[in-house]
Amino acid sequence: MQGYNCIMIFRQNGDLLFCKRKKEPYLGLYNLVGGKIEEGEDGFDSAYRELYEETGISQDNVNLHHMMDFTYYNQDCYVEVYVGYLEGEVLLQEEDHPLVWFDMTEDFFDRSKFAGEGNIGHMVEQVRQYGIGESKIY
Repeated sequence: MQGYNCIMIFRQNGDLLFCKRKKEPYLGLYNLVGGKIEEGEDGFDSAYRELYEETGISQDNVNLHHMMDFTYYNQDCYVEVYVGYLEGEVLLQEEDHPLVWFDMTEDFFDRSKFAGEGNIGHMVEQVRQYGIGESKIY
């Protein structure tokens, strides 16, 4: 089963980081940053790797917390969701997709604007209501 990660990065003011997809799936929609978990790779290590590759945000800038997982048996894949708050300002370095901050007044359930069939809205609500999950001490 192929693993993927989604990473929710918040600034201290509460803004949430997105990338605007330049290719399918979700061409033209805003999505959370993330990517594939390589075979044998630890979930946290994969999340930090993908975050750095796509944004330039390193482990020194954020402490990630493993918040939830989704398993899609009909697609033979799973998604691990990580959350973190930046420790100060960071100069973003885009890999493929433009990076954009949205404030928390956005309707993250808007499927005409955001990828994930409403899952992004669900994840944001989980953070609002229940917090950010467990971190891994390195």
